[in-house]
Amino acid sequence: MPTPNPKIGQARPQIRQLDDAAINRIAAGEVIERPASAVKELVENAIDAGAGRIDVAYADGGKTLLRVRDDGHGIDRDELPLALARHATSKIDGRDLLNIHTFGFRGEALPSLGAVGNLTITSRRDDAPAYRIAVNGGRTGAATPAALSQGTLVELREIFHATPARLKFLRSDRAEAQAISDVVKRLAMAEPFVGFTLRDVSGGGEGRQVFRADAENGDLFDALHGRLARVLGTEFAENALAIDAEREGIHLTGYAALPTYSRGSAVAQYLFVNGRPVRDKLLLGALRGAYSDFLSRDRHPAAALFIDCDPSRVDVNVHPAKAEVRFREPGEVRGLIVSGLRHALAGAGHRASTTVAGATLGAFRPEPAPAARVYQMDRPAPVGPGFAETAAVQARVETPQHAPEQDTALQSTPLGAARAQVHENYIIAQTADGMVIVDQHAAHERLVYEKLKAQMAEKGIAAQALLIPEIVELSAGDVDRIMAFGDELSQIGLVIEPFGAGAVAVRETPAILGVVDAARMIADILDELDDLGDSQSVRQRIDAVLSRVACHGSIRSGRQMRGEEMNALLREMEATPHSGQCNHGRPTYVELKLSDIERLFGRT
Repeated sequence: MPTPNPKIGQARPQIRQLDDAAINRIAAGEVIERPASAVKELVENAIDAGAGRIDVAYADGGKTLLRVRDDGHGIDRDELPLALARHATSKIDGRDLLNIHTFGFRGEALPSLGAVGNLTITSRRDDAPAYRIAVNGGRTGAATPAALSQGTLVELREIFHATPARLKFLRSDRAEAQAISDVVKRLAMAEPFVGFTLRDVSGGGEGRQVFRADAENGDLFDALHGRLARVLGTEFAENALAIDAEREGIHLTGYAALPTYSRGSAVAQYLFVNGRPVRDKLLLGALRGAYSDFLSRDRHPAAALFIDCDPSRVDVNVHPAKAEVRFREPGEVRGLIVSGLRHALAGAGHRASTTVAGATLGAFRPEPAPAARVYQMDRPAPVGPGFAETAAVQARVETPQHAPEQDTALQSTPLGAARAQVHENYIIAQTADGMVIVDQHAAHERLVYEKLKAQMAEKGIAAQALLIPEIVELSAGDVDRIMAFGDELSQIGLVIEPFGAGAVAVRETPAILGVVDAARMIADILDELDDLGDSQSVRQRIDAVLSRVACHGSIRSGRQMRGEEMNALLREMEATPHSGQCNHGRPTYVELKLSDIERLFGRT
């Protein structure tokens, strides 16, 4: 016997109009997902009101209290009830939904908040008296006189008390508080000339200050730099590059960090469109693409980028929480981000992030000091045969010799004068105020990669024909995969052709690499193609393969270098963009200041 469908009743259902309370509760489910969503809406309203200072407070992760106070232009007494009506707003007139210059425009936030919690609004407009209006469970009271010096104060108590099922989906107080903090910080980044405070008042009274950012001064870039240092930390500000690019009326500004200041996840990526914080796949993909030449796939760039354009060129009305946007010319926006970031990264030259030196110093562990200091002059001279010979053997370094004038000139260069090579892989150089340690293989790998890219862009990569083609045995599947990429490989100077059922013949290799192990290089290229898959563009696949190929023409670890070779490598690094990091985003050198070194030995 078939089971009856429970959705089909015996009586024919009737179509009926929902009451306003139900409509508001349904709408609130789209706009107000959690306490942080309510804070976002209220702070955006304060910014739209021209506030210069915004104070946010919460209790119990925002579940029992949210309070937002601003010094904006306020709301008239007669407009307070209208502010709580659905789709009532002062920000647009409804004739052009593509010409939006404010954060809010739907007129849904306040009535939605009033539908799910106990909402109170106190506001004062210019020299007029202050008035208060309250909404409890969707029922709006009358506006009554109140005390307020300026602006607007909004309090939301017991969020979701009218929809208790929603409370079960909220996370812990700590997690909800963190979400509120993230929202306030994102909006603070977008408005550096507005002051923000955030307090946790769970215990009552003034509570605990969680975040504070006073209004910044100066021009836009100075103000933004100061605000980002306050929100993201001084390390980000010290290692970020200013971005200022424009194309076809679209303006890109902000700050992007050096590749060596990368993160293990995408938590430090902040994107804004016309001042609005967004999480847009197009913009995130463009940011990732701009760094694809400098970071491995498990590292993520850090950036705060601002796209400004005519509002008619971007649709912000595609998501209830306005977290996504749609551009009229997405290709223009993506191209601007990629080119703007790569231009700034190229301008950074060989610079690496300051955090590299900090991590190096942190790795040092000075020995515990003895009870009484014994200075070198007080120590007995070493005795016994063979001490000098033993010390010389232990050092195993190449010490370049220069004329005094030449040595002084080299020390004044950014990467200094080569002093030694240790463990056949690290170059020690002395600068005017410290020392530099260079990973010779990683540095030269980057230099070779940049040369390959330059040749590719200019006239193609020169190839050298092998007198005797090298036969590389592969599986049938690998032969098919490598030959499918054969035309692209020929563009980079690597010419291969099938050689029977399970092998390829390597006939030409890139001339810049010199003598290479063709079998190892083919294996590395196959690994790279496996990692990339089919989702990457041809250009990205070629660049990724070039990065692998560059390794085969680099100075290998374990090779002893003469003094002039070491100095030549340092000078080439100084002249080559992006040489501060290898092809995978790791640093190629570490710079230690003399003051830091002396601190390690207790000389300060």
